[in-house]
Amino acid sequence: MPLLVEPALPPGTLRDAAQPRLAADGLVLRSWRRGDAAAVRTAFGCADIQRWHVRRLDTLDEATEWVGQWADGWDAETAASWAVADADDQPLGQVGLRGISLAEGSASVSYWVTPAARGRSVATRSVNALSDWAFHVIGFNRLNVSHSIANAASCRVAERSGYRLEGTLRQAIKHTDGWHDWHIHGRLQTDN
Repeated sequence: MPLLVEPALPPGTLRDAAQPRLAADGLVLRSWRRGDAAAVRTAFGCADIQRWHVRRLDTLDEATEWVGQWADGWDAETAASWAVADADDQPLGQVGLRGISLAEGSASVSYWVTPAARGRSVATRSVNALSDWAFHVIGFNRLNVSHSIANAASCRVAERSGYRLEGTLRQAIKHTDGWHDWHIHGRLQTDN
């Protein structure tokens, strides 16, 4: 069945280019590497990361698999993830795009930060850098941030990064303690 509108972004927009290294106000967003697996496993040992991302990584092999999945997501143009690294190239967190729709020019932004890196605006700086690239280099029309309404830290990051609160989805996500309402934040290319 033919579409009546052209896709916002053509197929190949991501896969035909290498995943970029992005500057993030004193941080670097770079592709995940196999050698990051131990840092990822340690990060997912954090109770807060487990709570909000509803997963844990029990073995180094699981962490290696988690790191390796992102190259496939980039090639399939469905997801992308960057390690947020410090000046010593050590991962401090993650920022990424999930549910990428090139046809609609949209994606959802995700992020987490290790406990040792919190309180330094690492997530906000990373989300801003990723958003600027997604809007101004790639040409996305809309990015979303979704989080449990109980996750006040994630809400602050979204707001500080220019993502407007647009509404609440009732019981939209299940965490280990039951169903949570979900905030939806949005940012348009024209909001910049």
